[in-house]
Amino acid sequence: MSTQDILKNASTLASYNVVLQVMFRVLTFLLNAFTLRFVSKELIGVVNVRLTLLYSTLVFLSREAFRRACLSAESGTSRSWRQVINLLWLTVPLGVLWATLLGCVWLWLLEVPDPQTVPHYGPAVVLFALSGVQELLAEPLWVLAQAHMLVQLKVIAESLAMIAKCSVTVVLVVFAPDWGLYIFSAGQLVYTGFLVLCYVLYFIRFLGSKEAAKKTFPLQHIRDLLPSKADGEPLVDWTVARLTWSFFKQSFLKQILTEGERYVMTFLNVLSFGDQGIYDIVNNLGSMVARFIFLPIEESFYIFFAKVLERGRDVESQKKEDVAIAAEVLECLLKLVLVIGLIISVFGYAYSHLALDLYGGALLSSGSGPGLLRCYSCYVLLLAVNGVTECFVFAAMSQQEVDKYNLVMLALSVSFLLLSYMLTWWAGGIGFILANCLNMALRISHSLLYIHRYFQSSQWKPLRGLLPSPLLLVVLIISAGVTAGSEAVFCCDGGWLFRMVHIGVGGVCLLFVLLAVLLTETQLMQFVRTQLLPRYRKKHT
Repeated sequence: MSTQDILKNASTLASYNVVLQVMFRVLTFLLNAFTLRFVSKELIGVVNVRLTLLYSTLVFLSREAFRRACLSAESGTSRSWRQVINLLWLTVPLGVLWATLLGCVWLWLLEVPDPQTVPHYGPAVVLFALSGVQELLAEPLWVLAQAHMLVQLKVIAESLAMIAKCSVTVVLVVFAPDWGLYIFSAGQLVYTGFLVLCYVLYFIRFLGSKEAAKKTFPLQHIRDLLPSKADGEPLVDWTVARLTWSFFKQSFLKQILTEGERYVMTFLNVLSFGDQGIYDIVNNLGSMVARFIFLPIEESFYIFFAKVLERGRDVESQKKEDVAIAAEVLECLLKLVLVIGLIISVFGYAYSHLALDLYGGALLSSGSGPGLLRCYSCYVLLLAVNGVTECFVFAAMSQQEVDKYNLVMLALSVSFLLLSYMLTWWAGGIGFILANCLNMALRISHSLLYIHRYFQSSQWKPLRGLLPSPLLLVVLIISAGVTAGSEAVFCCDGGWLFRMVHIGVGGVCLLFVLLAVLLTETQLMQFVRTQLLPRYRKKHT
């Protein structure tokens, strides 16, 4: 597959993933708004913080390292796929091990919620752990689909699974509210079950078909998806296995950084379950754009960079065409996420109070909620830049460099936990966001230094993508002042008429910002039209 084909497929995958994440976040957004009317904030806190942390920790530590290693370029030959699948099936016993260890911690070492307020905590821990192990059964199929750019499969599978989960949760919340945590446990099990079922049914139909032959798919029969040993070759590819181990050590630290605030809340009890619920709702609302735009771009273009660049080699020892395309894509991605992040930071400050008031009423808009969302709007900018820079760095690093970076991640993890604990006692929930900002800034600095050194001896300077045009900066600064003044005058106690005026002022300012982007960021607009929007890309092709 040529570099241009890989780029087009990665761009298509990013576009589909963005659509998928938009749907996920909208459904979760509506589900939270609905359940807030029926369940207590304490129960929301236990589900969205403690139980979700159990599930995400189990799944991430069991599969993330395998995904990154097996999707790297050196594991992509047809000869190695049997060994790759054998390696991927190790995620299941590893998941059982993590489920056992983490389940014991969640049941016996952490504070147990009041059973009158949050009933059925023990069975819910077991069921959430079981859902994580159940999802790992589809891991070999997921990696195969991603590596061969079967982009629609992920969209369909996760869409059906999410719709099923939301349907079950809504029905049980309305008709069986006294079930407590059983409601959300049932929804989680339905989600992972549907996910596995969709992948299995797709590959049963796909293997041996004309479509598979057209794509030169390396497997022919459903039994090829099961672990097996071929004559004359090891059970697993030990090069990929060693790379997996390097990523595993890194993934453990990355998980602490990613979910650090939840670990601090869960293990150090700095916030009550009710305050945890409020913080998590605000956190989810603030991270919607980051999750449904930035995360799909990071995941999809990591695959692109990993396939185009040869891991561990400098620029001079690689094909100039590949390096040129990688540099151009990196520059455009940096400019894209920077522009989106700046827009969110500017308008998020002036519209946080209104957004929370519309979403959850006085429960969210009073107290610390608006302050949390304003801080998170600024944090999104750092989150966006870090996602793209680390996406490139992890794809280009050699195994030895990955091992060295693990030490950096260890230092960042320790500093983050200490900062979170101290800043939370000082500033409450805002302390978590401040600690995240500091650590994210350090991670970005490390990645920027690596990228600068990587391209230092070449003609390409992709870090120019972090320099927005002067006109755009001026328009953003003016918009920040105008919208802040509008909030002070019109929002949010004067009734719906004044709220609509405040929204209208923001809409006009946003139009001017978008006009400035269209006029000054022509290279970015060309990239978006030709690579990230499928209908424009097909027309261009």
